[in-house]
Amino acid sequence: MSAPHGTTPRRRRPRDAAGRLARRARRALPTAATVSTTARLSTAGVLAYLLTLAVTDGPVDLTGALTALLVIQTSAHASARMALVRVGAVLTGVLVAVALSTWSGLTWWSLGLAIAASLLLASALRLGQQALETPISAMLVLAVGGQEIAAETRVVTTLVGAGVGVVFTVLLPPPVPTRRAVAGVGSVAAEQAECLLAASTSMSSEPITREQVAGWLARARRTAATAEDAAEAIRTVKDVRRLNARSIGSADVEPALRTGLEALDHSALAVRSLFVVMLAEAPQRSTPDDGYGEEVRQAFAVVLAEVAGCLRAFGELVQAETVGAEAEVERTLAQSLEEAREARAILTELLFVDPRAETSLWLLRGSILTAVQQVLTPLDLEGRARRRPPPPPAALRTLTPLVRKVLPTRSRRRVRALLRRGRRTWRALRRR
Repeated sequence: MSAPHGTTPRRRRPRDAAGRLARRARRALPTAATVSTTARLSTAGVLAYLLTLAVTDGPVDLTGALTALLVIQTSAHASARMALVRVGAVLTGVLVAVALSTWSGLTWWSLGLAIAASLLLASALRLGQQALETPISAMLVLAVGGQEIAAETRVVTTLVGAGVGVVFTVLLPPPVPTRRAVAGVGSVAAEQAECLLAASTSMSSEPITREQVAGWLARARRTAATAEDAAEAIRTVKDVRRLNARSIGSADVEPALRTGLEALDHSALAVRSLFVVMLAEAPQRSTPDDGYGEEVRQAFAVVLAEVAGCLRAFGELVQAETVGAEAEVERTLAQSLEEAREARAILTELLFVDPRAETSLWLLRGSILTAVQQVLTPLDLEGRARRRPPPPPAALRTLTPLVRKVLPTRSRRRVRALLRRGRRTWRALRRR
């Protein structure tokens, strides 16, 4: 089929095809995090297997290696919790199997009873996702007639694997994924800002329609998925820092990120409320009389652009707080907030109508102005300063997060008193 007159057929450029292949190849390659996780799990599994051979006799049992793989989690705290759950599940299954084997051998009804009893006990003990480990252990031990060697081997290998998993996570902890959490908060702010910028560009160029506003609302709602990913990354940072040697000497950025994301969530809710109000009165088709007029639409577009700038600056502020470089960004955010408030004041004058003459229009425009203000309120610098976590006491800055976690409350108070006493003594010596 020939191409139309005056046009040239589209051909795939070899360079573009090569570039796409190169990008696909790069995406197929494992990342550094994947390689690191693979090496950690492989080493832990092999170590658990070697220890199992050293402490047990008879047939090779890979339960220890399997337990080590399952126990290793993103943090030492989660690994210890998983180890307890795994050991509890195995012990429960072994006890059920031993009790049934002393009463009866392996039959169809004893197998069913072992599975049912194991699952009920796992539910009572709240073993969660490891509940199936209980009937599995019961069936494996019941298959050999509940022999003491089989039951003992099962328990010992599980303890070996759980110990390897916990010790391995404590001695070789994973890095704290701070960058991912910081980038996640920045992405939330950027997506909200881009949504408002798209609405601002559209309003400045043509009258709005219901289809356009519905598109803005759908885009604003899609930012909730990014916010959930960022919240999960922040929770991971908090969990990984617990009993993690890599967190020694590093600042705890989780409170700043969490409060920053909460502020962005409040602003996102206000943005969606703004678009819902606009959608209620937007015309179905494009018409010059869209309820605003040219002058109001241009002012409204400026307001949305300024609010977008505030959201972007706030996201940069939260990211800067994690490295202690928020002074310059605070000035930028303060200027953006001032410009947004000035633009909102101009829009307020343009939207002003007599509430007695046009009650419905007054309510609509009042809701729009209120929604704009609710977007800006969580971004206020004074409110951010109140929500910002206070710095740790000076006497505790020399203590690492790991030590603070391990020390009980009375020991912490004793250490604080000793540090204060030592500081006073040092000052007295210097005066002499």
